[in-house]
Amino acid sequence: MLTSPPTGPLVTRDTIAEGLRELGVRPGEILLAHSSLSSLGWVCGGPVAVVQGLLDVLGPDGTLVVPTQSGDLSDPALWSSPPVPEEWWETIRASMPVYDPGTTPSRGVGVIPETVRTWPGALRSAHPHTSFAALGPRAARIVEGHAPDCRLGERSPLARLEALGARVLLLGAGYDSCTSFHLAEYRIPGPLARVGRPGPHGWEVLTEVSITSERFDELGHDFERDRPVARGAVGAAEARLFPVADAVAYAERWLALHRPREEDFPHPGT
Repeated sequence: MLTSPPTGPLVTRDTIAEGLRELGVRPGEILLAHSSLSSLGWVCGGPVAVVQGLLDVLGPDGTLVVPTQSGDLSDPALWSSPPVPEEWWETIRASMPVYDPGTTPSRGVGVIPETVRTWPGALRSAHPHTSFAALGPRAARIVEGHAPDCRLGERSPLARLEALGARVLLLGAGYDSCTSFHLAEYRIPGPLARVGRPGPHGWEVLTEVSITSERFDELGHDFERDRPVARGAVGAAEARLFPVADAVAYAERWLALHRPREEDFPHPGT
């Protein structure tokens, strides 16, 4: 059986830590990391080595936070990748397991966040769709109180991270994955959406702020042009580092100018 040779560079726990230090990651800080394992090169030890490298740099006083979303706990009528037959929808709604912070896997955020989620001592927030997991002395303060009707707003870990002076690390990930921009969506007039999910008493539907990462790449380009963003390389990955508060404040102004006005949006049920 023919196999392709590994694609380099060779990356280790130590070279990851070295690259993060050169980027400017500091011991003791709070870091919200969005990551892509495949972008780094050939990582000896895979996602475990990446998490170890991050924790080595943050040290015992630092806190690592990652998104651990589980958007598959949602209405099958909205699924498109792939869709399921309409005759299955009611059975799926009735049978879907309720969110459990300890057992529900993350989905769509990569293998590094899932590794953090299952790391000894990790804590995870309570929102069924947009949870965060955290490791470190300030983990509990960050993940506690994540309201079930506030995905990424004022009662989510994002607002805690902003208040605590956390920074965002994009490790081989683009601005389209920058969850901090979503906090800005809660602070400007915008549309609402009906959100379905399994609950402890059966299928439930809530009205939430509608969020989307559409145009986040464009937003990130302008943010990086106008505000200080540390840039460097970790392995083969391009890495960026900036404060959560800077990203939220810039996105609040940018989205107000570049997104449609509230009156241009249809209201739920119309």
